[in-house]
Amino acid sequence: MLRFPGPATATGEDLVELHLHGGRAVVVSVLEALSSVDGLRAAEPGEFTRRAFENGRIDLAEAEGLADLLAAETETQRRAALALAGGALSRQVQGWEARLDALAAALEAVLNFSDEGEVGEEWPAGWHGAVETLAGEMQAVLARPPAERLRDGVRVVIAGPPNAGKSSLLNVLVQRDAAITSPIPGTTRDVIEAPVAISGIPFLFTDTAGLRESGDEIERIGVDLARRSLAAADILLWLGPPEEQPEGSVLVAAKADLEDRPGDVHVSAVTGQGVGELVALLEDRARALLPAQGEVSLNARQRAAVEAAASALAGALGETEMLLAAESLRLTRAELSSVTGRGGIEEMLDALFGRFCIGK
Repeated sequence: MLRFPGPATATGEDLVELHLHGGRAVVVSVLEALSSVDGLRAAEPGEFTRRAFENGRIDLAEAEGLADLLAAETETQRRAALALAGGALSRQVQGWEARLDALAAALEAVLNFSDEGEVGEEWPAGWHGAVETLAGEMQAVLARPPAERLRDGVRVVIAGPPNAGKSSLLNVLVQRDAAITSPIPGTTRDVIEAPVAISGIPFLFTDTAGLRESGDEIERIGVDLARRSLAAADILLWLGPPEEQPEGSVLVAAKADLEDRPGDVHVSAVTGQGVGELVALLEDRARALLPAQGEVSLNARQRAAVEAAASALAGALGETEMLLAAESLRLTRAELSSVTGRGGIEEMLDALFGRFCIGK
């Protein structure tokens, strides 16, 4: 039994750890004995991490990083989660907050002490330039790829007419029989998704129904879903005619062992020709779509807060009255505080910590 006195613990509270010998039966027996102690109960999912947050040991962005780390399945996801859990975003936000405080203090000095003689009535020197620099930094962070793409995987949609080799290509790329293949046109009628990690990069490959006009109601629904998938693709692999190729897509000449067609890459699911070249192309495009190594990206909640902060900061730049500019800085500071969890976010906290396993 090891005792860890607070506040220098993971949760900030006094903790005791039991290191048990033996197999599962020993652990079960000890837990049964503990359950008989009045006032003692099992922790709720995420309760220890929530206590750490509430006691100031970690902030909300770090807690979100820990949640991402627990769910990480690829090396890229693990590195990004570690950076967030280690406080990379929190330090960025704290730096912005410190500079906002200095900018606000400069305005307050003019507003409150201009009659003292030592403080003038003009805008503080360099104030507008400093605000513009800060606003530019926020916009640069907002321009980074979203965290959801890293969490959910780069969405690669395989599209084209019926019997173009889409399902066979999907199976080769994910290295398993994820989709049914058949020489009969229109075999795939639904959207089939297959997640896979390649070189530590998370991908979500999507096979779609062949694009054509059909009198079959079920097939028409599948084609509609396919068209929606095309619009949501991060990378589109087009297996159809070059003249119908969607802008920005990769033209894949499938069935290279049977026919000679123009394409950015020639692939055969039967012989394996061109598969390595296609995978390398996908890796290169995916890296450009994901956050750079060591770069923290924002999830939807964090992005909304930073966008609101940047908007309020832009409002400060547009003000001609110092009092209104000072209020815009206050609003900016308030929006930034919600990134690290100092705003009113109780419902979101329940959802976040509910994702954790018991014991975390």
